[in-house]
Amino acid sequence: MHAIGAKGTTRWRWVLLPGLLLALLIGAWQVATSTGAIAELFSLEPYLVPSPVEIAESLWENRSLLAENAWVTLREIVFGVLCAIAVGIGFAVAMQRWRTVHDATYPLIVASQTIPIVVIAPILVVWFGYGLPPKIFIIALICFFPITIATLDGLRSVDPEAVKMMRTLDASRWQRFWRVEAPTALPQLFTGIKIAVVIAPIGAIFAEWAGSSSGLGHLIQSDTANFEVARQFATVAVLSAIALALMALTVLAERRVIRWR
Repeated sequence: MHAIGAKGTTRWRWVLLPGLLLALLIGAWQVATSTGAIAELFSLEPYLVPSPVEIAESLWENRSLLAENAWVTLREIVFGVLCAIAVGIGFAVAMQRWRTVHDATYPLIVASQTIPIVVIAPILVVWFGYGLPPKIFIIALICFFPITIATLDGLRSVDPEAVKMMRTLDASRWQRFWRVEAPTALPQLFTGIKIAVVIAPIGAIFAEWAGSSSGLGHLIQSDTANFEVARQFATVAVLSAIALALMALTVLAERRVIRWR
């Protein structure tokens, strides 16, 4: 009973403490913008520093526009992350099973993360147009690295004694994989996915900045040109909400799949 109570208290702390800190930060922001302190400090025009109230009003007034563009960006993120998961797991399994594949592909996988997205995104738009494929590719390129590395580390952390026991039971290579290696790697796989869903919105924004007629990134570009600063902040809030929602869904899926943790 004591352990259950302590666990419940911990969960409340995870919700309550960040909520209180966020409320304090928003309150301080509201005071600073209302008094003009931020604008004066950075020598800015007051309309360039919207208050939380103004941002909330923009969220409500532009809810249809934001929802329409959020759906476009969310679709790009989901497809990009799913592609990254499929490719990442495939590479991790192949590298774990065949040393030649590991030695040949690992340096290239690392090198792929050194390519600046702001450079490759316009090239992909020129090649494939303004549609969905280049955006999915860019998001997948960003996300597959943490998934691949985390899954590979998980596969390498398998207890050798468990593998020996499966061999003594005359288990095949794939039986050992599904019964021992895959379950062991699942926690690390979900760690990689959690990292991926948090950074995926960044890739989506870069992809839309390179060339798009819709989406939150396109909306931010348009608002920048028109000095719609409050709506810019509102768009960023929506983008953060998407990342948090995807993170929460990933954590929920992790708890459902990895019941033994």
